[in-house]
Amino acid sequence: MAEKHYFVHPSSIVDEPVEIGAGTKIWHFCHVMSGAKIGERCSFGQNVFIGSRVVIGNNVKVQNNVSIYDNVFIEDDVFCGPSMVFTNVVNPRSHIPRKDEYRDTFVKKGASIGANATIVCGITLGQYCFVGAGAVVTHDVPPYALVVGIPAKVIGWMCHCGIRLDLPARSEAPLEARCSNCGSRYQLIDQTLEPLEEKMP
Repeated sequence: MAEKHYFVHPSSIVDEPVEIGAGTKIWHFCHVMSGAKIGERCSFGQNVFIGSRVVIGNNVKVQNNVSIYDNVFIEDDVFCGPSMVFTNVVNPRSHIPRKDEYRDTFVKKGASIGANATIVCGITLGQYCFVGAGAVVTHDVPPYALVVGIPAKVIGWMCHCGIRLDLPARSEAPLEARCSNCGSRYQLIDQTLEPLEEKMP
């Protein structure tokens, strides 16, 4: 039997076959379904569920009580806060099977999802976006956008290092901002933020 280069707490269940990368840690009372694909250096807190048709990149942090259902695709460096929610059906009924109607949800590189947020299926969370705690996201979120509320709306913009930029939610004229933490530079045009120079914090 091949040596495993990842950690699974004895209270957790991992159904074979699965793909789990080196350095990943799966803590108490988790369940990983067969067919799931998980990258390297990930961390899954207590009571996390991962479905069969789920793909998770490298260095993803998933906090306690998160269920990642089928057809959720998570890229590298994503943070999922405690008790946040993914869905995969828009009109569920207990008495009507809808497994052939699952909608794909994409979480792009570096995105952060706050505690108790809900991500309605069939949307894309752009790279390095930031979903505030308790938000209900019903539409695509642009890269670097800060969204809050029910339903979630863009209220500002975040640097890739996680610091809010001094920019309005929208601007017809091009505006530039520099991150007060890492010095990265960005330009906002209408409701699109483009990196001009990104630095490591």
